[in-house]
Amino acid sequence: MKKLFFPVLFFVLLSLNSCVDIEERYDFKPDGACNVTYGFDMGKAVSVLMNLMTDSVRETPQFALVKDTTLNFYSALPDSISKGMNIDEMKMAQGSDLAIKMDLNKNIMKVSIRHEAKNAADLKYYLQHLSSISMNNQLNSVAKNNAVKNFDAQPLITGQSYYTYDITPHKFYRIIDKVKFNAFLKSAGSKFAMAKAMLIDMPYKVVLNFAKPVKKINNPKAILSADRRKVTLTTSMDEVMKNPALMNLKIDF
Repeated sequence: MKKLFFPVLFFVLLSLNSCVDIEERYDFKPDGACNVTYGFDMGKAVSVLMNLMTDSVRETPQFALVKDTTLNFYSALPDSISKGMNIDEMKMAQGSDLAIKMDLNKNIMKVSIRHEAKNAADLKYYLQHLSSISMNNQLNSVAKNNAVKNFDAQPLITGQSYYTYDITPHKFYRIIDKVKFNAFLKSAGSKFAMAKAMLIDMPYKVVLNFAKPVKKINNPKAILSADRRKVTLTTSMDEVMKNPALMNLKIDF
């Protein structure tokens, strides 16, 4: 029972992309560069699932596993994948990192995907091709070979492909493509339903820090700071599924 229970528990924990607090963060610099981070905090899922574990399982070496590591995508990729990348994919991988922090005893399981975009065009390309990192098995290869065994990163970011972007040095526009979003819900709906049945909330926050004041923003749910340099949009996947337009952003700065 002990041998069977832990792998099943671990698989459920890591495969449920809906059992996370999600945060997108954009930090724009005066020269037009932008650091973008997708953070996934699975601490709530850990806390809920660990309550199902017996003391004997908690004492296993797997439960005591602690990870705190940051990996550069390109340097960690196997040759079989890196040799098949085009120049743009190579640059995207070189400018991206995967950070994993895990301590199950403390209900900690965090994954973040970071990228440094050199300019608006680079940022747009990255956001439009972010899901291709996992689709091409690049992200999974980095995670499985160097970080957490059986970690499947693909479900965490494939949902990002349902946006269309228009980004320039003076604006950040993104609109949800309803057809792609509905297709995403169709494929991930069972996972969201399971998380909801476990009473796990799914907060979703978007934070954008600008180097210059924001002139105009179209989303009434987004909060603009007093100095007009920070936009914060706080919602949940449950709200987004009911009204996808909540995630639409048109910001002029």
